[in-house]
Formats: sequence, structure tokens, C-alpha cells
Amino acid sequence: MPKKIRELKAMLSRAGFFPRSGKGSHQVWEHPNGFGRVVLSGNDGAEAKKYQERAVDREMAKVETHE
Repeated sequence: MPKKIRELKAMLSRAGFFPRSGKGSHQVWEHPNGFGRVVLSGNDGAEAKKYQERAVDREMAKVETHE
């Protein structure tokens, strides 16, 4: 079962990423140390797309290896 957008946002927030606005329903999450960024689109209750989950997992792995 796919994760919800709110779950991905919570994961990013716990890892130290912070949100900044984007266009429309898009939100850009960046890490203060410059590890990368993730663009999420959709409402909090919507199911995340597979590519969104992969992007979050990839960025989380970058943060974990640098800590």
C-alpha cells in the first residue's frame, strides 16, 4: 500500500529537511546541508506516487550516510 504524502513530509521533516513553496500543489523540501532536494506534489491525504517514494528514500539515504 503506498504511503500518504503527509507520511513522506513527516519523514523528510524528521531528517532535517525544510519545506519551501513551489507552484500550485508542489512543495520543495531542501536539506540545510545541501544534500539535495525533493519535490512533492499533491494534497496531504493523497497516496504518494512510486517515484515520489523513491525520491524520498534516495534523499534519506544521502542524509544517513553523511551523518
